[in-house]
Amino acid sequence: MPTAYLDSPLGLVTLVGSEAGLSVVSFREPEGHAPTAFAAVPACLREAHRQLRAYFGRELRAFDLSYSPAFGTDFQRQVWAALPGVGYGRTASYLDVAKALNNPKSVRAVGAANGQNPLAIVWPCHRIVGADGSLTGYAGGLPRKKWLLEFEQPTRQGGLFG
Repeated sequence: MPTAYLDSPLGLVTLVGSEAGLSVVSFREPEGHAPTAFAAVPACLREAHRQLRAYFGRELRAFDLSYSPAFGTDFQRQVWAALPGVGYGRTASYLDVAKALNNPKSVRAVGAANGQNPLAIVWPCHRIVGADGSLTGYAGGLPRKKWLLEFEQPTRQGGLFG
């Protein structure tokens, strides 16, 4: 599957996708890979690469891409689809997401689905925090989650879907 690597303030970001859409955005840094020059980025990944660069350049707050995750249960996909509703500079709790799905008892399942999100940053799982506002798990590591939330801090507010 076509792959590209983007240099970011958080390290190398891996992008994987196809003509069907973006499948993976992750911080897993494969050894021996360097950032992909934009001219060498596969055509199916160019828009994702451009939008991520714009995000890190503070020029973009919401992504507009086609997605094609390679896995996910129906419930996980519902959780992931809700994540972009937590706008730039905002946070929401796992309970907020569960309530948005009309399933307030699914808090733990929401947390588990959030942890399996294949599209870091673009499906902003970093904006999901504990009920008390504390930083909780993040597949990219809590230091990256903290950085992303602070990066969005100039406009950060609480509340879901704002």
